[in-house]
Amino acid sequence: MKLTDILVRDACQVDVRGKTKPEVLRELSEALVREVPGLDSAELYTMLVEREKLGSTAMGDGIAIPHARIESLDRVLAVFGLSRGGVDFDSLDGQPTHLFFLLVAPGREGSAHLLLLARLSRLLGIDAFRARLREVGTTAELFRAIEEEESRH
Repeated sequence: MKLTDILVRDACQVDVRGKTKPEVLRELSEALVREVPGLDSAELYTMLVEREKLGSTAMGDGIAIPHARIESLDRVLAVFGLSRGGVDFDSLDGQPTHLFFLLVAPGREGSAHLLLLARLSRLLGIDAFRARLREVGTTAELFRAIEEEESRH
């Protein structure tokens, strides 16, 4: 499964306005809920916040991959967010987080969610790819950057 297969295009945000972890989680979860009928905003936000209490999903290098499981969901979904100014997301390296990939998986989904997390982590480990993502100005540019990177790996 490719990242572009699970990204909800119209929910992706290339100019995240949130300045705090809760604001970013709310902004991205609400963007996803607007595009996915049946997904509950309060439930998703609560699940994301609960996951963050276990430990930050900010990996360093300006990246965070907040994720949650929603029992009623029938497939894995993702939304991208870009914060140009960066957000304090309790990153391992103490630096601001700019790139957000919010993943939501069905409660019963096991390995697909983990495989996607691993694939995304590998892609985001590429310095040039992260730099390119930080420069996207439109959703079309975002998808083009991801498609080109995925075709190489």
